[in-house]
Amino acid sequence: MKHISKFTFSIALVLLAFLGNAQEEKTVKKDSIPPKTERYGLRVGVDLFKLTRSFYETDYSGLELVGDYRLTRRHYLAAEIGNENKTVDDDQVNFTTKGTYIKVGFDFNSFQNWGNMENIVSVGLRYGVSSFSQTLNSYQVYNPKPYFGESPVIIPTDNNQFDGLSAQWIEVVAGMKAEVFNNVFVGFSFRLNRLISQKIPNNFDNLYIPGFNRTYNGSFGVGFNYTVSYFIPLYKATVKAKDKKNDKKRK
Repeated sequence: MKHISKFTFSIALVLLAFLGNAQEEKTVKKDSIPPKTERYGLRVGVDLFKLTRSFYETDYSGLELVGDYRLTRRHYLAAEIGNENKTVDDDQVNFTTKGTYIKVGFDFNSFQNWGNMENIVSVGLRYGVSSFSQTLNSYQVYNPKPYFGESPVIIPTDNNQFDGLSAQWIEVVAGMKAEVFNNVFVGFSFRLNRLISQKIPNNFDNLYIPGFNRTYNGSFGVGFNYTVSYFIPLYKATVKAKDKKNDKKRK
């Protein structure tokens, strides 16, 4: 009986030692997993839509530079700056608008990345300001009772240039960015614009505003851009356990 007790006691000690070693090994393995980190930095690029449009559209020239800075895991400060020179030839009027603009705001990334992905599917807001001039090139006289085959009367204008014009607006932005090469992103966005204020020339109207695009019903507009940008990493931050749990819930 004593031998059985000693044997049992010896087995128990061996098992306890084994369990202790296993637990220690598990702890070491768990502690050896490096914490997840994410990169923060500045992304700068250009709007390819405006850039290429300048080549195939003779009545347009423009350039827009874009940028964003990652503020938190999901929030980005964003800005666009550019210039446009656009001639519009409508049925009743031909005019040229040229000027510069800047937009500032933020984007919220709603996309749940996995692994080392850094893609963005975002919604955001922009506040836009534009300084520009309008030139009325020609206009047509409205004839409510035209005769059959009668051509409209086009009246050219001289020195009908309106300087010192300005406009302010709000944009709702929805878009995405995807990393196609190391630190190189392509993306696109759609914009719905609403004018806040504008300086209107005498006897004319702001039918096209640089950065805002064509005005509809005097205050609404739409926009689009297609960008390529480069990400400049500045530092890395560790993902908190709370953020990891929120990511798992979203999945």
